[in-house]
Amino acid sequence: MFEFVRKHTKIMMGLMFLLIIPSFVLFGLEGYNRFNEKGETVAKVDGREIHQGEWDAAHKAEVDKLRQSMPTLDAKLLDSPEARYATLERLVRDRVVAAAAAHSKLATSDQRLAEELQRNEVIASLRGPDGKLDMARYRQLVSAQGMTPEMFENSVRADLATRQVLAGLGATGIATPAQARLSLDAYFEKREIQVARFNAVDYAAKITPSDAELDAFYKANPQLFQAPEQARIDYLVLDVDSVKKGITLNEQDLKTYYEQNVARMAGQEERRASHILIASPQSAPAAERAKAKARAEELAAVVQKAPDSFADVAKKNSQDPGSAPGGGDLDFFARGAMTKAFEDAAFGLKKGEVSGVVESEFGYHVIKLTDIKAPKQRSFEELKPEMEADLKKQQAQRKFAESADAFSNAVYEAADGLKSVAERFKLEVRTATVTRTPAQGVTGVLANPKFLASVFTPDSVEKKRNTEAVEVSAGQLVSARIAQYTPARTLPLEEVKAQVRLRVIAARGAEQARKEGMDKLAAFQAKPAAAELPAAILVSRDDSQKQPAQVVEAALRADPAALPALVGVDLGAQGYAVVKVLKAVQREAPAADVAVRERQQYSQWWTAGESLAYYNLLKDRYKTQIKVAKPAPKTGDEVVQ
Repeated sequence: MFEFVRKHTKIMMGLMFLLIIPSFVLFGLEGYNRFNEKGETVAKVDGREIHQGEWDAAHKAEVDKLRQSMPTLDAKLLDSPEARYATLERLVRDRVVAAAAAHSKLATSDQRLAEELQRNEVIASLRGPDGKLDMARYRQLVSAQGMTPEMFENSVRADLATRQVLAGLGATGIATPAQARLSLDAYFEKREIQVARFNAVDYAAKITPSDAELDAFYKANPQLFQAPEQARIDYLVLDVDSVKKGITLNEQDLKTYYEQNVARMAGQEERRASHILIASPQSAPAAERAKAKARAEELAAVVQKAPDSFADVAKKNSQDPGSAPGGGDLDFFARGAMTKAFEDAAFGLKKGEVSGVVESEFGYHVIKLTDIKAPKQRSFEELKPEMEADLKKQQAQRKFAESADAFSNAVYEAADGLKSVAERFKLEVRTATVTRTPAQGVTGVLANPKFLASVFTPDSVEKKRNTEAVEVSAGQLVSARIAQYTPARTLPLEEVKAQVRLRVIAARGAEQARKEGMDKLAAFQAKPAAAELPAAILVSRDDSQKQPAQVVEAALRADPAALPALVGVDLGAQGYAVVKVLKAVQREAPAADVAVRERQQYSQWWTAGESLAYYNLLKDRYKTQIKVAKPAPKTGDEVVQ
């Protein structure tokens, strides 16, 4: 467990960002308000509107934070309609809770704010030996989030006030063993069933639709056979990389940079340590924690007397499965890789020294420092490629910031296309064919919904103007001009006849499967003894035996007092199923430790359910409206009859 956290620090940071940090702390309430006048209204809470600009800014901030913490995350996932809508829902939720706090006159005192800021580890690190806060570094920290200290403190104050809205519910999620067992036993109850499947595909081979049927289906469902509107575009991308290509460095600048940064570029000191872990999470009962600590103290005494025995003791006693087989070895690590308590202890030891018991969120550790790797100072020639890359990046970022406004103005003013803009900024004019929605497999700017929307505006399509300079990600602007536009149209039957045939066959196959299934169900119900069904299987919600979810749910909904019973299940495009529910089977009682964990999980579910119900009540109370349609779930093509 400890080994996993050490090796996946960035993933854990990303999860913490998603689960812990409130969105409005990232932007500040004032930050939201800066966008009030931009774009159309996308939502409304308590009479206050949320505009497109606010939504875009909120989503961009979330995407930027996630990309920083998880650079390998697929950017297309972050810019999907589903991800953007989730951001809007979070933005609305923040507004609803803030409205509830304001109407309830919930406030945060200066003393409570000070306590919260003192508990912030990042801010605490800015205090000097005398305990005073380094205000210059503090301003620099909050300005990186686009805020002044006053704005940041107001956002924290607002966060503390809004936390009180739902805090009461969080403390009420208590379930007795009897309550949890009653619900969980019912949820995980099993059914012994026999299933006869009537699959649509089994009927498809026997279906030969006529041309008249194909023509009728085609005319009844023209929306299924549309070629979307598309545009062949010329476009320019201004970003840090394109700016970097025009930058050249002289030798003296590199030498000055070397003298100023050689110590930093030498790297951090790394330490190699082994540890013995006696696992005991902070949520464990006090008695269990005390027992674990006592065991760790016993092992610490043993290895402090005989440090050479550390590896053998770790192999036999450590409860970290990742490192125990190797004698507790954690390899080399720098500061920031380990949990703070562990790191402080490891960097406070001398080589070969064994620590006392160190407490962390994972339990209790005994640590032995086995090696120290001091940073090695490298020569100018060794560091030259790295310095060139760093300096070019820094200069490109400054130059991009200086060029962004000029680029935006240039594409707006250029009536003759993008060629003059490309020459001015030394950019390549690229070409592509795009539709309103990103093509499958496309990434980058051509997959950005905001950019694609700008391509298909009336100004761009009808007046043949350049699009605005759209910021598709941090440090990347793009503008396009339509070279050729093709409106949406229904494809001729001759082009899509094969598709029409497949859809007709699928629809008729499902229809025939449904008809035969319903006929069999009626026959079985008339003469239950004559029903010939496959062998019985045992299904439950956590073990479906590869049966469709609709079959499992239908079986579990059958009245246990009226078994055996026959039920029909419409599987839509897949066909039909006749299910004979023979008997209900109670699940086996879980082990004591499993039952405790299940009860804790049940309490969390119950609390989440109550919180959601209360939030929905608040949404109604403050007349919440989301004016953007929620993206439809991607379930594949539906059969239209």
